[in-house]
Amino acid sequence: MIKKILTLIFTTILIASAIFFICKKPSADSEVVFWTLQMSDFSSYINGVINDFEKENPNIKIKWVDVPFSEGEKRTLASVLSDNPPDLVNLNPDFSATLAHKGALQEIQKKQLTQFNEEILKALETDGKMFSIPWYATSAITIYNKDLLSSVPKTYEQMANIAPDIRKKNAYITLPNITENDTMLKILNKYPKNKKQYVFALFKNLYSKDLIPKETVTMTLQEALEKYMSENIALIGAGANFLNMIKENAPQTYAKTDVAEQIKGDLGQNDFSLMNFVIPLRAKHKDEALKFALFLTNDKNQLELAKLTNVLAVNKKTLENDFYKKYDKNDLMAKARVISAGQLNHLQPVFRTQKNQKEINNLVNNTVQNILLNKGETEKILSELDKNIKLLEK
Repeated sequence: MIKKILTLIFTTILIASAIFFICKKPSADSEVVFWTLQMSDFSSYINGVINDFEKENPNIKIKWVDVPFSEGEKRTLASVLSDNPPDLVNLNPDFSATLAHKGALQEIQKKQLTQFNEEILKALETDGKMFSIPWYATSAITIYNKDLLSSVPKTYEQMANIAPDIRKKNAYITLPNITENDTMLKILNKYPKNKKQYVFALFKNLYSKDLIPKETVTMTLQEALEKYMSENIALIGAGANFLNMIKENAPQTYAKTDVAEQIKGDLGQNDFSLMNFVIPLRAKHKDEALKFALFLTNDKNQLELAKLTNVLAVNKKTLENDFYKKYDKNDLMAKARVISAGQLNHLQPVFRTQKNQKEINNLVNNTVQNILLNKGETEKILSELDKNIKLLEK
């Protein structure tokens, strides 16, 4: 009898131990599906980060899919509404905000994002909550021709005052691509809301007096760059990466080129562009996706990406690296990078990203064209803009 009882106890202990071992052993591999936008040129870097992450996290596998930029929004929208979306998706903030407003994204606790630049995080908030993880940024600088400009303007008012002198030199002060994407909205963000009419009037005055090119109503930043390289305009607001294009395609213009901080408005604020990650609400591996995103954006990986691409890091520790703090006076690219990184400390937008941001951008761009082409009184056109934006925000 005692033998049977001992056998039963021993068997029970074995079963309990087995159950405990099963519960404690590592879970089966999780495959995180990770989408980027047109990053195949940097496949060595991304595959290297993935390999490093998988070594540290042997139970998590990363499946990387690179999506063409032109298909990013369409494919993402279809996927997040399905039952099998990717776990981590690279998007721009405007479309991320649209998905957040639709309730399609996982909220991320702010305490999990302490490694990032605080100004960028504040700019990414949607209704006071976080649905995005920043990846990399750019912040335009002023690239200018020293032969055409004796001193670079610091404000739009100074730019307007200098414009007549530049016109006497058979050139224009600039070609502002103010009907492209969110360019005009970025300028408006540099002024108080009650000065919106003033800003439009400033550009209308420049346009009507032939102090900026007539092509301003249609041309893109790329086309403005071509004008700069041919020395038809004195300055251009663009990312530091544009210096390489000038150096390669117009070395004579590059020899006359210098850089300065971007032109500011009354608020002294800088504009910037950003790419971020989101985690769809229906993703199957949310925790693993967040863990990988934070690994991809740690200080080491951010610095490596910055050196490969000339983008700005968003990791606080990386931004304190000498790469972003020091430069040789003869290294124009390094000077541009340091100036650009320093601009990430004053970013707060006046106009927050809305759920229909793309449509709002289009409305603003149409408004610019109507005002410059004198299709009505500025005040009435802006009143119509405000009315249409309010309709979109409902």
